[in-house]
Amino acid sequence: MTDANGRREARTGEQVREYLLAEINAALRRPGMFGGEIALRIYFDAMAFADDREQAWSEERGSLQARRAFLSTGTRGAFESLWGAGTDDMAASVYAEFAHRHGWLHLDRILSRDEYDELIGVNKAWCESDRTLGQTLGMFGPPSVYCGGTNPYFPKTLVYAAGHSRDPLFCFHFWNELLDSRTDQTALYNEPMLLAVRGEGSDFTDSFAFTPAGTNRRRGA
Repeated sequence: MTDANGRREARTGEQVREYLLAEINAALRRPGMFGGEIALRIYFDAMAFADDREQAWSEERGSLQARRAFLSTGTRGAFESLWGAGTDDMAASVYAEFAHRHGWLHLDRILSRDEYDELIGVNKAWCESDRTLGQTLGMFGPPSVYCGGTNPYFPKTLVYAAGHSRDPLFCFHFWNELLDSRTDQTALYNEPMLLAVRGEGSDFTDSFAFTPAGTNRRRGA
């Protein structure tokens, strides 16, 4: 837009805010395409400034460090220390928690109270056996946020959320990896395998319920 003298008008604060919100939500879903965790930090710094929540964001970073959910190598490093692998989608789910609490996270699906309460009741039991991505989607339905691409050869994280910002997110972390191209099998699993479900916990490690596959990776980390 231009003013009466033909000069281009600057964007309004609300326009800048809406742009940042859209970019944050796109980056949370496809973090690898946006530059990974570093890009998320930049977007969240900018959004906190635009929303006058710099103090809250600073306190969140301090809390993540205190809980060992953020190491010198970032949030990805916290996952890597846990089971030997840290990916952008795993890190994005941690940033999504702050976004959810502050009304920044756009949910593709909002769980009803009954659906959310059921998830609370069965998520640990679900992790007592190994589960695939397809089995999990069949059990719990489409996620509120899908972090990562749809390629079955790569890891991804499914985030489930209720409508209230005070309700913790439940994050289902799936693992897969490409094998040597000279072998007949392209990837370790035919579809991503669930390693753990992450919910509430005062310490980062305590917030996970591990599947057998996740426990085996921890032993080998």
